[in-house]
Amino acid sequence: MKHLAVGALSAAFVLGVPASTAGAQTVDGPTIEWRHSNWGKRRANTEGIERVAAILKERTGGKFTLKIGYGEMFSKDKENLDAIKLGAVETADICNFYHPGRNPAWMVFSLPFLPLEDLRVTAAAADATMRHPALLADMAKWGAAPYFFTILPQYEFMGKGKPPKALDDWKGLRVRAPGAVGDAFKILGSHISTVPAVELYTALDRGTVDAASFPFTYAHAAYQLHTISNWYTANLAPGTAGCAAVMSKEAHAKLPPQYQKLLQEAQPEAYKAMIEAYEAADKVNLPMFRQKLTEIRYTDADLARFREVAGKPVWDRWLADNQSTFDAKGVLDTLLKEVETARAKLNAK
Repeated sequence: MKHLAVGALSAAFVLGVPASTAGAQTVDGPTIEWRHSNWGKRRANTEGIERVAAILKERTGGKFTLKIGYGEMFSKDKENLDAIKLGAVETADICNFYHPGRNPAWMVFSLPFLPLEDLRVTAAAADATMRHPALLADMAKWGAAPYFFTILPQYEFMGKGKPPKALDDWKGLRVRAPGAVGDAFKILGSHISTVPAVELYTALDRGTVDAASFPFTYAHAAYQLHTISNWYTANLAPGTAGCAAVMSKEAHAKLPPQYQKLLQEAQPEAYKAMIEAYEAADKVNLPMFRQKLTEIRYTDADLARFREVAGKPVWDRWLADNQSTFDAKGVLDTLLKEVETARAKLNAK
């Protein structure tokens, strides 16, 4: 799939450099429909695949189309890699914490307190990192390859009941926190749940969980958590997840070359669409949250304490647990290096 070429193209785009392959010429070819598996409804983080689908349809005059199956129409959220391998779909969204044993190297993106605050830096750094051999190997087991990283804003929590205004208040709370972010909250004494996104509203409403972490702000609003909550955290920023649109290697190989090239050209537009959607969502959601809910902001001392207690120790444990299986240190070093490279390019603009 020409991973390096695609990665270079997308990194240039998200950092504000015009993509050299951009163009609006018509692409002719056979009539082909691909299926893309997703869960939930259309929302900010699905605008990436929506933009790709629109470009394919427009540039081919409707000959190459991508049908997006929301609401788990084609496959369950935890079974999208199986669907790729079985040929049930050609592309799908995946999130690493739904099946950590299936994509262990991808769990690097869920380590707490990674320096992934800026969406453009995250897009460029994650896109490069997911093409590390260890991450490619995770996907290859399922006949898949990464297409674009589904960038997510930093997680924040929203919940019901007594607001956790101090870090000690998290002790005993039942919280939905994915991956190593959940490990960090275990250290604070929280009880961790990995309820799928589509089940989270019901879990919070019934009291199965007390608080839920989601990419802030779009996901909380998309899943209507704000309608049954009374507080949210605004500056905890404990981490995020490693989600991506992946595609079948076999299906991609069967495409004519002009369609393969078109997919490559459309990829950086996916990043642009997601970032625009997140920024638009924040303009609507933040005033609404602040009006209806209690906003919790932690002091610098609280945040420093949390990072000291639950940040680096989780990194060290992840490295120790995985280094014998794959080059975990190389994966983490690659991500941190790519963050610095992307940040430097953005600051140089």
